[in-house]
Amino acid sequence: MFILMLVIFVLGYAMIALEHPLKIDKAASALLTGTILWALYALNATGLLELGLSPSWGVAVAKAQDVLNFIKPNVDDAFYNRAWEGTVDSASHVSHFIKHELEHHLVEIAEILFFLLGAMTIVETVDQHQGFKLITDKIKTTNKVKLLWILSILTFFMSATLDNLTTTIVMVALLRKLIDDQKTRWFFASMVVLAANAGGAWSPIGDVTTIMLWIGGQITAVNIITYVILPSLVTMIVPLLIVTFTLKGEVERPVLDSSERDDFTTPGERKLLLIMGVSALLFVPVFKTVTHLPPYLGMLFGLGVIWLTTEIMHRNKPLEDKRKLTVIGILKKVDVPTILFFLGILSAVAALQSVGHLNVLSEWLYENMQNIYAINLVIGVLSAIVDNVPLVAGAMGMYPIAEAGTVGFMADFVVDGKFWEFLAYCAGTGGSILIIGSAAGVAAMGLEKIDFIWYMKKISLLALAGYLAGAGVYYLQSIVLG
Repeated sequence: MFILMLVIFVLGYAMIALEHPLKIDKAASALLTGTILWALYALNATGLLELGLSPSWGVAVAKAQDVLNFIKPNVDDAFYNRAWEGTVDSASHVSHFIKHELEHHLVEIAEILFFLLGAMTIVETVDQHQGFKLITDKIKTTNKVKLLWILSILTFFMSATLDNLTTTIVMVALLRKLIDDQKTRWFFASMVVLAANAGGAWSPIGDVTTIMLWIGGQITAVNIITYVILPSLVTMIVPLLIVTFTLKGEVERPVLDSSERDDFTTPGERKLLLIMGVSALLFVPVFKTVTHLPPYLGMLFGLGVIWLTTEIMHRNKPLEDKRKLTVIGILKKVDVPTILFFLGILSAVAALQSVGHLNVLSEWLYENMQNIYAINLVIGVLSAIVDNVPLVAGAMGMYPIAEAGTVGFMADFVVDGKFWEFLAYCAGTGGSILIIGSAAGVAAMGLEKIDFIWYMKKISLLALAGYLAGAGVYYLQSIVLG
């Protein structure tokens, strides 16, 4: 059953990759994969847990044993044995554990989904008010190469300030105002994903994995910025340089249709919504730092403020215009299949994590590769296939933070050690190799309906070249700086 679950995940992944040839929406494949994996886990829980590979089950058993050992001196052996068997082996306790695991993962997944829903709604609200037109009107060039450099650099630094997911959503909205041709827009959106992931890797708030390492104490904010910004910049620049010599021509700007008329909003309303939208997105990391609450609450707070503002702003307008400009009407335009796709793929990865597939992979890496650069390079490539969050969580669990002054192999595991810095880089940028390998890529794939196979043919080698070039720069930097 352990192997069967892996096979089903691979088949589901293949269906997502072959979405266009099969003519089956990726959201359906992802949801089926996630639900089937959890069903198999629940129906075969006892046998799967007896393998001893589930990290969560191991912790639960250890805690139960600690409790029983505490009371053992006061009970006879027969009672102790019955209690132990009832605690660990009973079907009801195993079923309860599976439900608890699912609920635990659902909380983490829901945080991402609510964050995504809030960000998409804020961006769509600004877009519906023609707020982004104030930015796109400033970008006069239609030359593909110049436009690509401008958008990539803008994305790189925006991603470090916001995060790679939010930045990608904003940039895709901008691209729709700048580029009419779908395949050209796919290419630009894909390059935005590369820049967003590169920008998120060197900032403590730019990517989920860097946030995990920062909160966990493995890295400090100043250090990650200082030592990872150059490799991340190279990761973005190398694909851009390659494309510069092959990309030719001009982009064609889209023509506004009747639903995007300027006379729905005044110049003041456009400017206000743009400022409020950007401020709401920038407020999210501030909210998280001050309150120590999950980022999605900051995003929902910003959405609530914008919702209230638009309700008051348009209360006296004709009903038809009001429906198009208030959040209630805009929510109908939000891309729900993308959110369901996130739910399905994250649920599938969570099932593999709970059963122990990812733990087995992590242990194999650490037992067979006693080289921090090789370990992290492989983690980066694997993060293009499965979510980088459980891989980084596995690394954090396998290797504790070493004491200052530690020598030998473990010297690189001190706070701000080379292992943690390079892990932040590799996990943050390696996902760009496949469109499904990062939250930014999944968002772009859903919003622009980018074909998985098209991305592999056109972008994957560019992303791999940038990834390896940045890794090489980090290695040389570590040698020079010590």
